[in-house]
Amino acid sequence: MITKESVAHVAELAKLQFTDEELQHFTGQLDEILNMVDQLSEVDTEGVPVTTQNVVLENVLRADEATMVTPRDELMRNVPTEKDGLIQVPAIIDKEED
Repeated sequence: MITKESVAHVAELAKLQFTDEELQHFTGQLDEILNMVDQLSEVDTEGVPVTTQNVVLENVLRADEATMVTPRDELMRNVPTEKDGLIQVPAIIDKEED
């Protein structure tokens, strides 16, 4: 059985703060989870093959083929401001001038 003090200790390690009500609530929830894990350990799994993936996965990526790209001039037509062939956007970190 897990104690309220154990939950408070783990919360402190994780830099979390809980009220006494929340600690009591989480203690109950964690105790239920640990009881379920204990029940699982009682299940006889002798002779059951290990399964790591129950769905067959296939690579669904397209083939990597070179194609014609859109010309730069056409791409830059909708750009509001441009500088040295690049899209100019407002500075986010510093407010340095052009």
